[in-house]
Amino acid sequence: MRKPRIAVVGAGPSGLYTVAALLDATVDGPAQVVVLDRLPAPYGLVRYGVAPDHVKMKSVIRVLQRPFTESGVAFLGDVPIGVEGLPPEVLLRHFDAVVYSTGSPVDRRLGVPGEDLAGCYGSAEFVGWYCGHPDLAGLNPALDAPGVAVVGAGNVALDVARVLARRAADLADTDVPPQVLDTLAVSAVTDVHVLIRRAPQHVRFTPVELRQLGELDDVDVLVHDDGQLAAGVPASADKRQRTNLAILAGWAGRAPAGRRRRVHLRFLLSPRRLLPGGPGRVGAVEIERNTVDDDRVRGTGELTDLAVGLVVPAIGYDAVPIPGLPFDERTGTVPNVAGRVVGADGTPVPGTYVAGWIKRGPSGVIGTNKGDAAQTVATLLADLAATPRRELPDQADLADDLDRYGVRPVDWSGWLRIDAAEVGRGRLRGTERVKIAELADLRAVAHGRVVEPSR
Repeated sequence: MRKPRIAVVGAGPSGLYTVAALLDATVDGPAQVVVLDRLPAPYGLVRYGVAPDHVKMKSVIRVLQRPFTESGVAFLGDVPIGVEGLPPEVLLRHFDAVVYSTGSPVDRRLGVPGEDLAGCYGSAEFVGWYCGHPDLAGLNPALDAPGVAVVGAGNVALDVARVLARRAADLADTDVPPQVLDTLAVSAVTDVHVLIRRAPQHVRFTPVELRQLGELDDVDVLVHDDGQLAAGVPASADKRQRTNLAILAGWAGRAPAGRRRRVHLRFLLSPRRLLPGGPGRVGAVEIERNTVDDDRVRGTGELTDLAVGLVVPAIGYDAVPIPGLPFDERTGTVPNVAGRVVGADGTPVPGTYVAGWIKRGPSGVIGTNKGDAAQTVATLLADLAATPRRELPDQADLADDLDRYGVRPVDWSGWLRIDAAEVGRGRLRGTERVKIAELADLRAVAHGRVVEPSR
């Protein structure tokens, strides 16, 4: 009996942990696996969502690339699935099973008036811009006002605040694209206000991320908590919360040192509307003071305006429906049982599975995807073992179908050309790599054309 042929859609952590689990399992020998991704480059959020100065976190790429370098797994990048590319039913015709690990790539909205004004960017957009995501290479946010509001109480909010507060020269030894460095170098931002709707004891920062704010050169960190920390906050059983509170209390008792920029951690505040400061552009955010009773956040009706030229909500992510598959708008997931996609009546969708955030919602850290993938793979292999193997088209027919739908894929050798070009650009700047952000340039390099760096 031939080996099962399996497609994994999405080359981020959830997809590549799925591949690793498939290769570790044996059903008539290791499966033949093809990984498809909408972008020419693999690694998903590790490449396009991890802050550029978090070099250690990016080192997980060495683990994620092993299926391609050690096991001969095929990579087909620049392959959209759905309306803009290959229909899911056509993809399934070529494989015994398809696992979708497409994540939750869009921002959750604030739901307040004015958030459609220019100068309001969700964190997925803003982080994607400074991480060199090809969809966002042209974002070009205006950093010409002294005030910025970042809304959120998680690590992404801290990442955004840190990148905006630090000197552009400090990011020159990272993989940040040159056009991003240029924008940050002329930034007029002096005050980054992180708006947190709950009290200090409720934040979800990790202590490592929080400490990094205090380690920035020439940046004051100011805590605005209505004196709660000084008055004493009840001790928490959670070690992370205790550590966070100790860090925040230390900052709260420190006088400003008059440094070049300031990060303000403002607690018990929620945005109520964004106000224009010019034709169609954000000029201020109206904020309401909150109180927390019985773990419920309530507005007090006390409103103030904060002058800002940029607002970045970092309040979570939503998924995008996959054409042809069921989708739960409430949870932002594809309905499934242990990774097996099911319809509205609970009936399994043959040969179709999910892993990662599209399966469980945007939760957990990179490593969470390992166990999640193992569950999906166990379900998939159990189904394959109980189902007669159908005849599949010759593998070469997939290339014909891709061509029929106007898709010119980037294979692993194409990605290696991109990788080499980025490393070469890094040498010119004195760093490990410099990302190529423009989609046209990524495609050109992948297909063997020389593209000179802009500088």
